[in-house]
Amino acid sequence: MKNEPLFMGTALQEEEPSYNIWEKAGFRFGDKGTHTSRTIMLEELSLLFQECPGGSTREDYLKAIVEDNCLGKRTVATRKLSAQRLTELYGLNPATQLFRFFRNYWDSDQAGRPLLSLLTAMSRDPLLRITSPVIINMQPGEELTRQKFTNVLQENIGKRLNESTLDKVVRNASSSWTQSGHLKGRMRKIRQKVSPTPMVTAYALLLGYLLGIRGPGLFKTLWSKVLDTPEEELQKLALEAKRLGLVDMSLSGNVVEISFSRMLSEEGRFMYGKN
Repeated sequence: MKNEPLFMGTALQEEEPSYNIWEKAGFRFGDKGTHTSRTIMLEELSLLFQECPGGSTREDYLKAIVEDNCLGKRTVATRKLSAQRLTELYGLNPATQLFRFFRNYWDSDQAGRPLLSLLTAMSRDPLLRITSPVIINMQPGEELTRQKFTNVLQENIGKRLNESTLDKVVRNASSSWTQSGHLKGRMRKIRQKVSPTPMVTAYALLLGYLLGIRGPGLFKTLWSKVLDTPEEELQKLALEAKRLGLVDMSLSGNVVEISFSRMLSEEGRFMYGKN
């Protein structure tokens, strides 16, 4: 990928990417993605999590989809394919740090689930991530043209996708941004502003933290930008998240200190630093 959106506006642009560490945490990179065939599958994910409680194992999730058919698919083949796609998008494995945090936030914040799902899917699907600058740069009330998604995809992945597949990615990405609340409308996709909860804000900051970003830079990451909220308002939401015990944060003038060390395992603290 030519211009990785994850690095935009961060010091990561100038550093050697720590892909092995990030992939171990649950992020995915490259120029392939689930959006060649699916959206963020919010409805299917909701059905799966209704069936499987928070302490479920990877095997529990797969059994619920394939054997118990909790998604209501007609054939075993489509059940297996759905399991594969949901795994690509979300991990479905509590041994993976990213999924473990995502599931905990999901269970605690019903209103924030669409945005939590989008943030996680963006972490794991490079194709969806490529389309994010288009959405970020749109104004509320502006109509999305398919050509904007087509152009940014072609710019980043060249001719790897044929015209038919590229069209599928554009349609699926448009649907995903609609499911997250950034777009509305069935035929004409109109940009609208989303409103993050304190938990969604904490999760967005956590994703940046897992990539090694610290301090005020956490409010400038891709994850924070898709929340449609000015930095000052995000800081207020982060302080509310602090009161909920989701983040350690101190704010004094222009100095911002944020830590998730209480949430991270000993392995996580070793990988990402003490603060």
